[in-house]
Amino acid sequence: MTEEKDDLEFEIEFFESVVEQNPNYHECMMALGNAYTLKGDYHRGLEVDQRLAEIRPRDKLVFYNLACSLSLLQRLDDAFDALERAIELGYLDYDYMLKDDDLANLRRDPRFPQIILSHFQK
Repeated sequence: MTEEKDDLEFEIEFFESVVEQNPNYHECMMALGNAYTLKGDYHRGLEVDQRLAEIRPRDKLVFYNLACSLSLLQRLDDAFDALERAIELGYLDYDYMLKDDDLANLRRDPRFPQIILSHFQK
């Protein structure tokens, strides 16, 4: 195993133990979801993001991350719903949306430019 994989496994184990003791510690949950995604464990990352959406229903970054997880799992309808929710809550980093690899599946869909135009057209 490479040092980078060892570090990622350590991070996951650490974050899992913290979340187990503090199930609503959202900053740690976000870090855990990100680590799962970096590992390629998209299903576990989605589980974390769904839990975060339940405990932080007004957090734009939570819904952006949820959109990313859903996109990575080819759940495009749900991903678009989550992305629209993130934008409605104030996620406005249009430039990042255009380059985020996690949203590549959404950008290939004709709904993506429609959503972008409807929210970012001046």
